[in-house]
Amino acid sequence: MASTQATARDSIRGVITDPDARELLRAAARNNAEWCGAVSRSGHFRRTVWCSPRRTPPLYPDAVTLTPTASAADVLAGVDTTAPGCSVKDSFASLDLAPAGFEVLFDAQWIHRPAGAAAPSGGRLEWDEVEGPGELAAWEAAWSDGESGGTGLFHPGLVRQGIVFLAGRDGERIAAGAVLSTGGGAVGVSNVFGRTGADTDEAWAAALDAAARDRPDLPVVGYEHGEGLEAAVRAGFTPIGPLRVWLQRHTP
Repeated sequence: MASTQATARDSIRGVITDPDARELLRAAARNNAEWCGAVSRSGHFRRTVWCSPRRTPPLYPDAVTLTPTASAADVLAGVDTTAPGCSVKDSFASLDLAPAGFEVLFDAQWIHRPAGAAAPSGGRLEWDEVEGPGELAAWEAAWSDGESGGTGLFHPGLVRQGIVFLAGRDGERIAAGAVLSTGGGAVGVSNVFGRTGADTDEAWAAALDAAARDRPDLPVVGYEHGEGLEAAVRAGFTPIGPLRVWLQRHTP
């Protein structure tokens, strides 16, 4: 019991001592970086960081660290900091970017569920996979609750790359959804949403069911905070380590 409590405390502080957890964290960071690169259609991988030299779309970072040894210099060398707005996903909550004009936007937790572990089935929605640009635009409008303005943040090339957009339909309306992206030796779950709390819980279950069906050999990872983290835990995910997102408010 004492060992388990110590591991939990270390995870919260960002000191990951369990070797399996360290590998899962690296897989989660790599998976997320590949997803960010696919959405952004930019960026490249270096040894310790994925980075984009040009500004990425809204809500997506300009850099994602891949190892706990990534330094602030590694990150800053690959992004545009000439004007405010650069964002960095500090995957191991280990950087200090304040001297470069960054502030912490939010803290979150990486999450994990074992390979092949499906969630309990059932629910009120009909689930399918989005196909074609029109359906993808409708999915994005439901995900953003109409706030994206049809900007095409999620471009049709994502579906052609094998990224799965799950839609939970209440009649003709998309009431819930999630994204599954395979990469880095894991299946990543992201952009989970629902019009109600019950719909959100159903979206997590649908994502796990799809992952267990399509890639039963791979662990399922993602990151969440706040109510999203609570919903993920209800779905059977375990928090495995902290991450931090930084936003450059001003240039030094």
